[in-house]
Amino acid sequence: MNRSTLSLGGAVVVLAVLTGAATMGGGSDSAAAPTGAVTRLPVQRSTVVCPAPSSSEFADTTYTSFTPLMSGVDSGAAGSAQLVPTAGRAKPLAPLKEAGKGATATTDDPDAPALIGTADGPLAPGWTVQQTTVVDSGPGRGVLGTSCITPDSEFWFPGASTATGRQDYLHLVDPDEAPAVVDIELYGKDGLLKASTGDGITVPGKGAKPVLLSTLVADKVADLTVHVVVRSGRVGAAVQATDAKTGTDWLPPAADPATSLVMPGIPADASAVHLVAYATGSDDADLTLKLATSTGLISPAGHDTLHVKAGMTATADLGDITKDDAGSLVVGSSSVHSPVPVVVGLRITRGKGTKQEMAFLPATPSIDTRATVADNRDEASTLALIAVGKDARVKISSSPGASGGTTVNRTVIVKAGSTMSLQPPPPSGSKGAYAVTVERLSGGTLYASRMLSLPLGGVPMFTIQPMPDDRGMVEVPQAGSDLTILNK
Repeated sequence: MNRSTLSLGGAVVVLAVLTGAATMGGGSDSAAAPTGAVTRLPVQRSTVVCPAPSSSEFADTTYTSFTPLMSGVDSGAAGSAQLVPTAGRAKPLAPLKEAGKGATATTDDPDAPALIGTADGPLAPGWTVQQTTVVDSGPGRGVLGTSCITPDSEFWFPGASTATGRQDYLHLVDPDEAPAVVDIELYGKDGLLKASTGDGITVPGKGAKPVLLSTLVADKVADLTVHVVVRSGRVGAAVQATDAKTGTDWLPPAADPATSLVMPGIPADASAVHLVAYATGSDDADLTLKLATSTGLISPAGHDTLHVKAGMTATADLGDITKDDAGSLVVGSSSVHSPVPVVVGLRITRGKGTKQEMAFLPATPSIDTRATVADNRDEASTLALIAVGKDARVKISSSPGASGGTTVNRTVIVKAGSTMSLQPPPPSGSKGAYAVTVERLSGGTLYASRMLSLPLGGVPMFTIQPMPDDRGMVEVPQAGSDLTILNK
């Protein structure tokens, strides 16, 4: 093919792309916008994956699907949102019929597979799925909760373990037709551990693969940072951690490496808080630790700094740091040296003796506009909100589930540097589980999480879900056709 043919073909493709972008911008008003302008539009398709819940014979799992109502979205347009099992099972679960009203499915099958979820049209922006499992007896007793995961190409998990008494599985789910290839790196206090089979793990297309971390390395390491890198394709990833003494829960992915991070929502009655940090750069990191209480920021006595060597995992036992006042941990960089990006997470324990339960709270991305968490239960859910920099004005909406009801809204002011802990009001006239949406209206940077507390037999069983921005809106550049490109 000669050069002139290539140039003409390229011009036609560029024109098609530019025309498509202008159409997405919306009608004649968008066409009049200057080239290069950006508009925010609702996403048209969302994908999440839910890991296989539990192999216990004593497990009951609830899936709750929800899309919040959103201005600018035609709720009457055609759309769908549903979960489809892997392992060749085609029957969908929890199909969502409309925005603003949740859908629920349950299972007690110990062989329940991972799920792949897809939402499109008006049900895509802000779609969220909560997977909650209660294991009422046996070695894995506890509450396991996770917001189903958006597939990506890289994940960090500070807080995993291969120690005696711990059984940690990394669950990988591929939402696409083609297989994905994944590398798993494990970092302890002395750096990278040599894994025997952690490179080039294949996850089948539309399938899942659990990896027991203790089979990758011979070392018994109490505190690990797991780094998942996808060579080809994309996956969703989460770690299911089971401890012989303190129960079980999902360890969700941490926020991307950064020089300042927030872990919102340490319970007031936490009996032990354990910090795990990993320095991703080539230099050591010197961190500052502050606790955002209900009245402001304080420096935890004896735990106001932490040194993390480059490429290594460091820990700190913070004890009962909250002392009956729910708080959030704010990690910053010391002014003595240049800031170094880190990933961080907390293992939180409630209860004492044989009546203990653990949950994980990794560093959480901020809420730019809005975040939603499903499967809230009356008097069992607690929101934690923290504002950084300035006071934040926040709208909290509780929306009904499948049983119906009316959405209840509440607006609060979160003081800068403080943590607000509250039980969201249930929807009016609603019974059963409901969804909670947190919307940042103005002010400082906002972080949030939800604790779901389901005590059983004297054990304070609980789980914490970070609430990152739902990314229901995307920036789309506007463009117009330019025939002068044909002369170039």
